Amino acid sequence: MSERSGRTTGTAEPLDRPDRAASMDSATDVFVAHRNLLFTVAYEMLGSAADAEDVLQETWLRWVDVDLAAVRERRAYLVRIVTRLALDRLRALARRKESYVGPWLPEPLLTASDVAEDVVLADSVSMAMLLVLETLAPTERAVFVLREVFGVDYGEIAEAVGKSPAAVRQLAYRARAHVAARRPRGPVSPAETRAALRAFQRAVETGDLRRLLDILAPDVVALSDGGGIKHALLRPVVGADNVARLLAAGWWKRDAARSVEPVQVNGGPGLLVRVDGEIDGVVAVRVDSGYVTGAYHVRNPEKLSHVRQENALSR
Repeated sequence: MSERSGRTTGTAEPLDRPDRAASMDSATDVFVAHRNLLFTVAYEMLGSAADAEDVLQETWLRWVDVDLAAVRERRAYLVRIVTRLALDRLRALARRKESYVGPWLPEPLLTASDVAEDVVLADSVSMAMLLVLETLAPTERAVFVLREVFGVDYGEIAEAVGKSPAAVRQLAYRARAHVAARRPRGPVSPAETRAALRAFQRAVETGDLRRLLDILAPDVVALSDGGGIKHALLRPVVGADNVARLLAAGWWKRDAARSVEPVQVNGGPGLLVRVDGEIDGVVAVRVDSGYVTGAYHVRNPEKLSHVRQENALSR
């Protein structure tokens, strides 16, 4: 039978297309069901929402070519793809950070209240914790995130990072010890956090030095990230006196119409700063025992796209 008659191709395609469409629908449903989880895994590994989105796009392109009938644990399979892609990207990011101007801070996320209610999730995506995770080697970071935050078993982690289960256990032990020695203090109650943020906001808005000294912990640390695009601190500022004077002097912008709005940033308290009505930066605030122990100010405009609307995270 000739190809010109169309019968050879005409009989095959109607049979193929419904099967392909059904497979695509199923793949889409599974991916969408786990998307928030996959984004959270990638973000915690990378500290960059933009790069996490790119990893998700690459994951989707690989996922649609998978034979779903051969996949027993689809969640685990997707997490494995994301982990491998994020590890590759994490190593590339390390090279980019070497030439970064000034302190590098994670890309902030505007988050919903349900993230703050999950204490483990909120702590794991906080600016303070993400900065601690930056001090881990890439594979250690992947193992720590998958095991401690998402409860993935050692066998699955081993497949994701290309190590033996015994090696993964050793990496997990080493990463836990490393993080424990550097991690922020324990979580505080939402009410305590809200009260501290209100006091901090009032002090910042008024530039009241005494109020600032009352709310700042003695060992408070202030960091800011302008990415070489916006004015920012070139090194950390440490100590209540130094940070209070910095804030009282108008840390983020001088001689401009400025407004400060309380928001949830990375599962914790934060302030959205607008200048002349435009988003100028975000300050994530770390609160411990009723005092502000960390203030992380991101002004780099390339890192502010995910503070315009809430981001869904899950584990």
